[in-house]
Amino acid sequence: MRILYLYSLFPNAILAFVLSKYDNILLFIPKYIVRFFSVLKRVTNTRFSSLTDVACVDFPERANRFEVVYPLLSYAFNTRLITKTYTDEVIPIQSSLFTYPSAGWSERETWDMFGVFFFGNPDLRRILTDYGFVGHPLRKDYPLSGYEELYYDKGDQGISKMFVEFTQEFRSYYFPRMW
Repeated sequence: MRILYLYSLFPNAILAFVLSKYDNILLFIPKYIVRFFSVLKRVTNTRFSSLTDVACVDFPERANRFEVVYPLLSYAFNTRLITKTYTDEVIPIQSSLFTYPSAGWSERETWDMFGVFFFGNPDLRRILTDYGFVGHPLRKDYPLSGYEELYYDKGDQGISKMFVEFTQEFRSYYFPRMW
């Protein structure tokens, strides 16, 4: 199995892997991301030549609250591998842009929606929200109504902004399996 081969190459980098009928999931330490993806792409036994997406999941109760997910595809072996790593609000993750150029837009989207900073990505600008937008809307601690409200001001005869001021308790989430 190619996963066992990867474990022999990176015994200290791989924390866990799950082999099932439908998914192959591999959890690794974030400081090895550049070397790990270079091996996954270029070694003959793996050849995961395509990064299909970069996604993120927020678990606010964990110390490393963000789980960054990299689904990979090997055309040579017709295999998919879901690689995962973790971070928090402060520690950046090394960008995978130079190994997989398709990661550029997905890393921008993950930074814009969750606030996960990708070190080495030269173009981390807002992509789905306005440039003056405050916060990251897909975090679990982001208020449901946002931080500001737009309204029509009859005196100025134009649109004005008003900051929303109300308290909101922290929400607790339960993540059951849907099937």
